[in-house]
Amino acid sequence: MTHAVTALDGRYAKDIQELSLIVSEFGLMKYRLMVEVRWLQLLRKLKLVPKNVQVPQQKLEALVVNFSNADFERIKAIEKTTNHDVKAVEYFIREQVSEDLWPWIHFACTSEDINNLAYACMLQDAREVVCIQLDVVVKDLARKSMTWALVPMLARTHGQPATPTTMGKEMAVFTERLTRLIEKLECVPVCGKINGASGNYAAHMVAFPDIDWIRVSKDFIEKSLGFTWSPLTTQIESHDMQAAMLNELTQLSTVMIDFCNDMWLYISNGYFSQKTVSGEVGSSTMPHKVNPINFENARGNFGMTRILGRGLADSLPISTWQRDLTDSTLQRNFGSVFGHFLVALKNLQKGLSKIELVPEVMAKDLENNPEVLTEAIQTVLRKNGHADAYEQLKGLSRGHRLTLEEIRVFVQGLEIADADRVRLAELVPATYVGLSAVLPDILYR
Repeated sequence: MTHAVTALDGRYAKDIQELSLIVSEFGLMKYRLMVEVRWLQLLRKLKLVPKNVQVPQQKLEALVVNFSNADFERIKAIEKTTNHDVKAVEYFIREQVSEDLWPWIHFACTSEDINNLAYACMLQDAREVVCIQLDVVVKDLARKSMTWALVPMLARTHGQPATPTTMGKEMAVFTERLTRLIEKLECVPVCGKINGASGNYAAHMVAFPDIDWIRVSKDFIEKSLGFTWSPLTTQIESHDMQAAMLNELTQLSTVMIDFCNDMWLYISNGYFSQKTVSGEVGSSTMPHKVNPINFENARGNFGMTRILGRGLADSLPISTWQRDLTDSTLQRNFGSVFGHFLVALKNLQKGLSKIELVPEVMAKDLENNPEVLTEAIQTVLRKNGHADAYEQLKGLSRGHRLTLEEIRVFVQGLEIADADRVRLAELVPATYVGLSAVLPDILYR
């Protein structure tokens, strides 16, 4: 869209098509309509709707299943008069049925009874969309962790050369972190309520005092809609679980940013090359450049997810007394949180599809830093009873660049068991990786 106000509706619109019918206002209206219809159907099932009042089940079901742009535009037209979006949905349904059914549409409901359940539908479906893309990313990382499990590389702690690892093991670290967090995201319950203006079933009890409205409410939320019932609320569902879901998205974004940073640095060090795309430009002035733009884009959009998601999560559970409208404004931004997250995931996956490992660069880095073997040597000295093992190696190596030959000469002069001396003499940085090569297997146990 040429005049789009946000990047999600303009530049990134094509990247969030899976979400467009879910987290948009169209989606919200669709879900509101569905909740209203399901409640009306339940009232009929409970035999509260008089027998002589016709409930056109097929027509109502078709309204839900075939909700169209024309239906949405009609609701918006009604809203221009009502200046109330939920009431507009009620009046839209009225237009589809006979007048004797009108009293039972939105019966004993407050707007928030409909809204909270509509947003529950939205969050559940949006979560499913991003989890599908998360699965693509994590499976790719898992494959890479196994493919590169035997490729040694220099580790860096505090940015300095450190005990070597393998690229596969480092990919496995992120695979495991993300897998745990995805499980937490998927386990956040989607909650809902339908209990009237102050959460007390007051109007319900005046109209039908003999009905077990608590049981009706619970069954409607759990059985008809498949959500977790919130038994005690004010006018609004408390939004604690909405905040929990957003917090899980922000935590996932934090880990993804950490991963993007590492990949950016690996590319900068030459551990990865990037496939070039015909016609693509890396810089307006430097023709040679192939920038890690997808990892940078992902990092930025994950950052937006954190900013928006955490802000909403901090604010949504707060409501003055039994209700104020702050949450209504906030919830309209769910789409921005999920949208930026999905854009980020797709860019991350695109970046991963472009990288190619360059083992020779990694091997050269290892060869140039043989001093990382001093950890192994001082540990073997400790094994052989040397109380000053650490100090001996500190004096040899701290602040100095060593050659492999110097290290081997040093090893030959040590008072240690012959088998230990042979093992140390044969050690090179590329083989000093411990169990790194088999650690990715833990993911599949």
